[in-house]
Amino acid sequence: MSDLIRFKFYETALEANRDKQILAENGINSFIANEQLIQSDWLLSQAVGGIQLQVFEEDVEKAQQILQDYKDNEQYALEVEHTIQDPEFDFVCPKCGSNHIYRDDSATSFFGISFLTSHKFKCYYCGNEFSHDQ
Repeated sequence: MSDLIRFKFYETALEANRDKQILAENGINSFIANEQLIQSDWLLSQAVGGIQLQVFEEDVEKAQQILQDYKDNEQYALEVEHTIQDPEFDFVCPKCGSNHIYRDDSATSFFGISFLTSHKFKCYYCGNEFSHDQ
């Protein structure tokens, strides 16, 4: 059995627990050190090295890859709740071909109230902003 090593350091317990959960979902055992201590007195954070996520030595490379993959995928996560689901919309993003787009009403709204119908759209997948005249 190999030793636990300090794998990653965090300022908040929320970030550490998120990564711990991601690793657990992928079969990697990890442990959080100093979480309770720092939550009770955050001034001790620098003295003890912050909140630490620890993994077994043999899992370091796999854990790094899992968290990097998660970070890369998070960047392109689709925001389905804002995706236009109108079947009359038969167009896609001209840059990437994705149909995960939404109407950008920010340019035509005032204090959250839309006065005009916007023809500006944004693709959730690649971030491309484009116009579409109907």
